[in-house]
Amino acid sequence: MRWIFIVLVLITYNALKAQTITSTELLDKAIAFHDPNDQWSQLNNTFKVLMKTPKSSDRLSIIDINIPREQFKLQVEKDNNSYSYSFNKQDCITHLNGSTDITEEDRNEYRLTCERGTVMRNYYTYLYGLPMKIKDPGTILHEKVLTKTFKGKDYLVLKVNYEEGVGKDVWYFYFDPNTYAMEVYQFYHDEAKNDGEYILLEGLEEIQGIKMPKTRAWYYNKDNKYLGTDILIKN
Repeated sequence: MRWIFIVLVLITYNALKAQTITSTELLDKAIAFHDPNDQWSQLNNTFKVLMKTPKSSDRLSIIDINIPREQFKLQVEKDNNSYSYSFNKQDCITHLNGSTDITEEDRNEYRLTCERGTVMRNYYTYLYGLPMKIKDPGTILHEKVLTKTFKGKDYLVLKVNYEEGVGKDVWYFYFDPNTYAMEVYQFYHDEAKNDGEYILLEGLEEIQGIKMPKTRAWYYNKDNKYLGTDILIKN
């Protein structure tokens, strides 16, 4: 019965910690863990992300981010084809197999538009910039720190919404109560419907002094269906 007592003590301890720490304090501690030298705003680096999904071939994304110069390039390699979106501030160029001369058929097949490129730029910059990106303008950080048990582990949790025009989903970010490492995040389009997805983070890869998740495994909230895994590869 001793193990039951220990579990109850830990649950009580984490609940008390959530009551005494503010959401801003928790976010600051998480950022201190993941970006101890405040490098995110100065990030100028290249890394790769290998995506593995059921019933599909692997996709390799080569991501080049220069935040101070507002430059971003995403090159995707899949099924012997290579296509890319390159941004210099708001100027955008797309390539398919090294050429900017792209037919409408190919542009539609590979979704090679600057609108799609903007979505992908925001996607990669946001997810690999967490938890620092939670401090971006337009983010509504709820005051109360939650405690949740997820997959058998207790977490301190931040709830986030976004101002109109920034985002419509509600997000939950799960942090280890001792190290403040981010280990899970979860979003809903409509929480009452239990839609959206959760993402399990494992391992760390250090990019320019920033501790980023090594792997991200994606699942549906509603039925725990596995969607795929992203693997971060240091350049």
